[in-house]
Amino acid sequence: MKVKKWIPVCMLLLLAGATIAQDTTRPQDPPRRGGGQDGKRKPPQDGMVKPAMSDTIHGSIYADNWFAMYINGKLVSVDSIDFLPHNVVNVDILPEYPMTIAVLAKDNADPKTGCEYGKQIGDGGFILKFADGTVTDAKWKAKCFFYGPIDRNTTEPKVRTDPLPEGWQNPGFDDSTWPNAVEYTQERIDPKEPFFQNDFKNAKWIWTSDLDLDNTVILRCRIDRAGWKPRWNTKPDLDVSGPAPK
Repeated sequence: MKVKKWIPVCMLLLLAGATIAQDTTRPQDPPRRGGGQDGKRKPPQDGMVKPAMSDTIHGSIYADNWFAMYINGKLVSVDSIDFLPHNVVNVDILPEYPMTIAVLAKDNADPKTGCEYGKQIGDGGFILKFADGTVTDAKWKAKCFFYGPIDRNTTEPKVRTDPLPEGWQNPGFDDSTWPNAVEYTQERIDPKEPFFQNDFKNAKWIWTSDLDLDNTVILRCRIDRAGWKPRWNTKPDLDVSGPAPK
C-alpha cells in the first residue's frame, strides 16, 4: 500500500499563507516629526522648549483631616476625602523657584462648637514632602483662624472664628509677623496606615501651638533655589482660575 505524500502539500500551504500575510502587511508608519534616525528627539527649530515629566517633582501630603494646597498662588491639590478615612495625597508638580507653598488645613470640628463626635475635642496635624527635598518643619509659618471650644469647655462650647486674610495663598502675602509652626512627634499625631506606605523621611508633623483647639490653620513656606532657571521657555495659555465662562 502506497502512502500519500502530504508533507510537501502542507509546506506549500504554509508558504502561500506567509506570502499573503506579507502582501497584506501595512507599510511602516513614517517617523514622528522632529525625531532623528536614532529615535532621539531633536531640538525644535523654532527654539520652543516644552517641560517634560522629567522636569516635575513628586509630592506626598497627609492631613488630619483635610487640606487645600496652593503653590505660587495657584491651587494645585485638594484632599479628595473630607474626613475619614485618613489618606495620603500624591501629586506631581512643575516647580518654579522661588516657590511659595500655602496650605489651608482643617481638623474635623463643628463650626458652632469646635467639637467632633458630639462633645469630643479632636486634634490636627499636617506633613508634606517633595522630591526636591522640601519638607514640613518649624521653618514654616502657621496661624489659626478657627479656635474652639474656648477654654476646652465642651458643656457650653464657644468658638472664635477670624476671616481668612485676602491673598493668603499668594507669594507676596506678608506673613512675617506670623509665628513659626510647631513640630509634633509621630506618636502624638498617631497617623493611620496610608502614612507608612509613603516616603516622609525627614519631614516633620506641624501645626500651630495648640494641636487640639486650633481647628483651621494656614501654613506657609517659601522655598528658594539660588541660580535656578527653568529648562523650558513656554508658558500656559489656558485660564484655570475658575469655571469656564458660559
